[in-house]
Amino acid sequence: MKFFSTRDARNIVGFKQAVLDCIPSDGGLYVPDDTDDLRRWIYYTNEKTTFASLAGALTSAMINDEFSPVICEAIATHAFPKDPVFRQLDKNLFILELYHGATGTFKDFGVSYLTSALETILQMDGKKAILLDATTGELGACMAKAIGGKKLLKSVLLAPKGKLRGIDEKSFVWNGGNIYPIEIDGTEQDCHKIIREIFSDKQLVKKLSLTVANTANIGRLLPQSFFYTFAFSRLKEITNGDIFYAVPAGNYGNLVSGLYGWRMALPVNGFIVPSTPELTLDAGGNCMVMNSMIPLEKRTAADPASPSNIERLEQIFKANSLMLRSFVYPAAVSEKEIEAACKKLFMQYKVYADHDTAAAYAAVLKRNDVAAEEDGAVVLVARDSPALSKDFLMHNLGESPAMPNNITEAFKPVKLDKAPIAPEDTDSVISILNSLNLF
Repeated sequence: MKFFSTRDARNIVGFKQAVLDCIPSDGGLYVPDDTDDLRRWIYYTNEKTTFASLAGALTSAMINDEFSPVICEAIATHAFPKDPVFRQLDKNLFILELYHGATGTFKDFGVSYLTSALETILQMDGKKAILLDATTGELGACMAKAIGGKKLLKSVLLAPKGKLRGIDEKSFVWNGGNIYPIEIDGTEQDCHKIIREIFSDKQLVKKLSLTVANTANIGRLLPQSFFYTFAFSRLKEITNGDIFYAVPAGNYGNLVSGLYGWRMALPVNGFIVPSTPELTLDAGGNCMVMNSMIPLEKRTAADPASPSNIERLEQIFKANSLMLRSFVYPAAVSEKEIEAACKKLFMQYKVYADHDTAAAYAAVLKRNDVAAEEDGAVVLVARDSPALSKDFLMHNLGESPAMPNNITEAFKPVKLDKAPIAPEDTDSVISILNSLNLF
């Protein structure tokens, strides 16, 4: 499998370059080129197939022109010690819980896969690299768990003063670890601004071997397509009808990765998603992407600090416009409808649903016109632990689940002895990055 930029289809690279140099020079985002038909791998799976085994097989099938099957299996085995949880709620409704990893969020899967793939690539090439990201919580905790023990990869995390979470002091670079946390005396937007400034200097990015761990990096996004194949492996002996996935909107990463799964021949009949200002319905009731009205050449470069996958979604629509307009089903849901969906999931199925999961279920209830087949199935994708949405659940249900110990640890505040850096002091961050590149 090759990858090309959303801004220039002639800019084609391999997987290795796409994850190491994750933002193309033309300002776009990398997307898969001519997605392979993985039907024989997908249909070979069953309810006993582990997520790691499935991910290893699909990784091998996708990038076998660059890596041997043994290496692909090793990447997945190291990345995925646990499976997602798939449960049947009633005859037609299922839930895929992606929050049973180290820190209670779906990001555990993508970040772990990316760091495992990067470490493997760096070992093969005899190189080193630095991940530069901003965080106010879970990404830092995910990174701390995923990057531990890596020899060739370091992470620099920018966070507003007082917002660092879930990083053990043993993980700090100055204590022999491979994470360098930096507090910024400002807001999350200030952290993003610094990262944008650094990534705008292409020579500096190349010199320091900088990349990111958010979904601007295709290596973080691609493994999320495995979620849907895993669900299908559990579904295929249960249902003979249509299969729909209900996904939160977020930054469209889950929707885009699901569509990549479809392009790889995953049996699926559609995706239901809460509508947003960018992804909505036209006057005829068909799905439309509002950004498509703005030519690519008139847009700013893709954001390495806080990415949106809407441009990747546009690219998929452009390549498959007629089908996708009857394949992605947005639904406008109000806060009142989201709260009602939260209550229904609990009263009817004893499911605690965070705001995003409740919004996805509210969209299912609104789009009953497409997902009401007698023998069909709707899979509700739950990204984050409901324990992280205590206020929302207490407001709607009067109770919330207990916080698991691993999540409590993942969100424990971190205190640094180092003084915070001023929001305008990008040079100090660059100086730290330069020092890490000399390890």
